[in-house]
Amino acid sequence: MWIARTLGHMSRRDDGARVAAAFGDLLLRSSRAHLYRVLIADTEGVDGTTYPVLSGLARLGPATTSELAARIGLERTVTTRYATRLEQAGLLARQPHPTDARATTLVLTELGERTVGAMRERLRDVFVDAMADWTAEESATFTRLFDRLVTGLADPQTAPSSRPSSP
Repeated sequence: MWIARTLGHMSRRDDGARVAAAFGDLLLRSSRAHLYRVLIADTEGVDGTTYPVLSGLARLGPATTSELAARIGLERTVTTRYATRLEQAGLLARQPHPTDARATTLVLTELGERTVGAMRERLRDVFVDAMADWTAEESATFTRLFDRLVTGLADPQTAPSSRPSSP
């Protein structure tokens, strides 16, 4: 029994290491830059620096610059600068904050919504192309398991730092 548990533990550790390495490859600046180039192709007013702000606002919904900056992992001043560029391109607008007269809320404009929609279609197509030679079962299994992985990483209750260490 101990051997089976130990081998199972080693297999999970090996799998975890392989997943971590794959994520590391995806998170490399060069990988992200390539993906951003595909997503923003022929998109007026969006580049590799402003894309995270536009994409983050689309996911978060109306937000202050501070809220958006915290969510996307950029400094507030950098987020403000990129938001200004997106505002000048007509992709987002600033509105008065509903409860704080000193603050403004960033919102996508109609053009911003259409632009994000087009970028999401391109992103979907990237994944469809990457999985083109997979069977329907492989695609469905990967999608289900990837959803579980993302949920597990995003939920603070199941994040590794909140779990007790294994012996």
